[in-house]
Amino acid sequence: MRMEEHQGMELADAAGIRYLTPSNSEFAETTGHLLSVWTKGEVHSPVYVHCSFPHTNQRSFLSIRTADNKEIGLIRYLEDFPQSTASIIERQLKIRYFTPEITKVIAVSEEFGYSYWEVETTAGRCRFTVRNGSGSVKFAAENRLLIIDVDGNRFVIPHVDQLSDKEYRMIETRL
Repeated sequence: MRMEEHQGMELADAAGIRYLTPSNSEFAETTGHLLSVWTKGEVHSPVYVHCSFPHTNQRSFLSIRTADNKEIGLIRYLEDFPQSTASIIERQLKIRYFTPEITKVIAVSEEFGYSYWEVETTAGRCRFTVRNGSGSVKFAAENRLLIIDVDGNRFVIPHVDQLSDKEYRMIETRL
């Protein structure tokens, strides 16, 4: 494509991004509580919501994909949709990105390349195992620590600077 052809063309057009809006798509929840979308006369069911910025913004740039990971379109801003539709999509996001927040670090021990965590979370007391040195404990934002256990479950410490000195010492060597 020549430069003159790019002028006047939206970046989304050049990148092949198709935005889903209330005027070109309709979302619904299936009887099995999955998400379906109607667009361009086609029904896609089930579809899944992937968040472009899962740790910082779960209300914009949401990719709607099929089970085969084919992108149907992108929701630029969830606020553009009616509240009933936004609620359906938010429920799917909560399921997909279920990430209990760690409210207290009770104990962390290490053995044979794994660390064993016992914590209080927003979902209750929990014990999990993390593979050391695999990037399973990392900052998702400046002060927000993401921990992924050996089963792929995600936990987050939303404010590392609010940990007690004792709690911080337990996790410090895993950072």
